[in-house]
Amino acid sequence: MNITESFKMAVDSILANKMRSFLTMLGIIIGIAAVIAILAVGNGATSQITGTFNDLGASTISVSTSDDATDSQKITSQDMTSLKNSSDKIERISPDTMTRGTASAGNNEKTAIMLGGTTDMQYTSQTMDSAVTYGRYFNTTEYSEGSSVAVISADAARSLFNGRENVVGEKVNLKTSNGQVSVKLIGVTKSTLEKMVGSFNEEETPGYIAMPLTTLETLVPNATKITSLTVQVASKDDIQSVSNQIVNTLATRHDSVGEDVYTATNYLQALDQVDSVLGLFINFIAAVAAIALLVGGIGVMNIMLVSVTERTREIGTRKALGATNSNILFQFLMESVILCLIGGLIGLTLGISLALVVASSLGIQASFNISSVILVLLFSSIIGIFFGVYPARKAAKLDPIEALRYE
Repeated sequence: MNITESFKMAVDSILANKMRSFLTMLGIIIGIAAVIAILAVGNGATSQITGTFNDLGASTISVSTSDDATDSQKITSQDMTSLKNSSDKIERISPDTMTRGTASAGNNEKTAIMLGGTTDMQYTSQTMDSAVTYGRYFNTTEYSEGSSVAVISADAARSLFNGRENVVGEKVNLKTSNGQVSVKLIGVTKSTLEKMVGSFNEEETPGYIAMPLTTLETLVPNATKITSLTVQVASKDDIQSVSNQIVNTLATRHDSVGEDVYTATNYLQALDQVDSVLGLFINFIAAVAAIALLVGGIGVMNIMLVSVTERTREIGTRKALGATNSNILFQFLMESVILCLIGGLIGLTLGISLALVVASSLGIQASFNISSVILVLLFSSIIGIFFGVYPARKAAKLDPIEALRYE
């Protein structure tokens, strides 16, 4: 008996019992669909999260001092200048100094987060957008002179100036418990709220205002004694070497070698950790879903045993006509594999459809991996072989004379 004939007989047997065949395949269908959907949605979510990290800056380093650092060990403007001059791999550097207070213009008042930094803060800030929609950012002269200038986010501008965004040239009074200052607005960035996930009440959300660190010192005593920096390097390949260089340079300049005063972390490290945790979680859920495949495989074995019992006389007749044990074995094995493959294809289609629907509802893009699809179909074939061997062997070993007598 050739493969074509075995295939035809297996298909005829499956079609002769359509409902039973479908119910047999149901475990395979559910298992395959669940695994495909979970992997596609999980990989899509992972891609979006890693993409967000890349947007934040895959080549960004966060430098901080320890909580018990003394004033003499805190980072200074001279340290930043020295770091930038010591390495051509450092593109931008700015402190992450901020304070909370109130901003007022005319009769309007709003809670505000005031940020202080160098001119590089336009690109290093993770809270305010780098895109300037009106005006400009402060320059090096304004930074060195501590000019009373500032850049405001569009949402804060609308709250303080009755819905207007282009407020370049206007003045805002900033006040904290330590002091107050009146600044001239020289630029407006895109709304800070656009960078946040979810819906927010613009009036109740604090506004963001950026200014030279030397100006912020009016509101924050010792603002120039810096506890954290954001550094951007030219290439993410240079992150580790630059991180080590920064820590060593700061420790040397402040006589703190070996004291672990300074720490440099980067988004690539966080990305690796997030990617690892997400990968473990997705694989665990997929493994749980794959249990349905094993249940489906047991169902296939069970129905094949029933089929062997039902077709005992047929097996005896075929053996009497010259069919060998291997012919019978191959026929029933073929039937088991075809059942699992058809279930796998249906499950694959269902899984892809389900993944697209779920991903769309979550606002992400499902990510399908061709190798995973092939692996799933291959796995369904292996299940068909594994759980079909015992029934097929039982059919092949039937004594033809006893089989012919079977009622």
